[in-house]
Amino acid sequence: MDHPLTGRTVLVTGANGGLGEQFVHQALQRGAAKVYAAARTPRTWDDPRITPLRLDLTDPDDATRAAADARDVDVLVNNAGIAPAGDSIAGPEDQLRQIFETNFFGTLRVANAFAPVLATHGGGSLLNVLSAAAWINIPTGYAASKAAMWSATNALRVQLRAQGTHVIGLLVGMIDTPMAASWDVPKVSPASVVAQAYDAIADGSLEVLADDTTRYLKSRLNAPGEELYPWLDQQLTSLVP
Repeated sequence: MDHPLTGRTVLVTGANGGLGEQFVHQALQRGAAKVYAAARTPRTWDDPRITPLRLDLTDPDDATRAAADARDVDVLVNNAGIAPAGDSIAGPEDQLRQIFETNFFGTLRVANAFAPVLATHGGGSLLNVLSAAAWINIPTGYAASKAAMWSATNALRVQLRAQGTHVIGLLVGMIDTPMAASWDVPKVSPASVVAQAYDAIADGSLEVLADDTTRYLKSRLNAPGEELYPWLDQQLTSLVP
């Protein structure tokens, strides 16, 4: 595998822990010269190649400021997101708006803010962390927001094609991070997910299916609705009785 991060500058949102922390460390392991570790409340890092950056996805001014402060970025990893406990599409509208403001509008806001920055570096790479929940009939705002962001990721690929930006969607099921701690199901390691994501930058992939469950699910999506949705209902029942 090539090392497409050698000498490059990476920005990771939601960098403080879980998957984000893996994106930061593996970028350096793969030769990145600098990593901006972005978070609403940045933490201290013990490596001079890591620059903490304050970035609240829900604040339009923050995205604009971050793009102005980090004009050397040529790899953007949109990893930040929320999945509140008790989330339901029948729940309070203000909670649903908060989920979409972060997972959809916030992610898209950062992508649009950094698109001109990526253009100045030959197009660069944009990777959006999505979820297999985008393809499952889970009645949550989280799943709906990820479905919307999957569509937007594919649209960004068209929107940014002329400037040469490589846009990648990363889809995965349960990852062994604090966000999924309450789910007693098989989980894939954050290290494995991030490794596959960075491999995609090397090989030019447009979409990463980062675990067996997601790969199998994608293979079933062309089934007739009368077959697909009852099957999905069965899968959900096994997860949430």
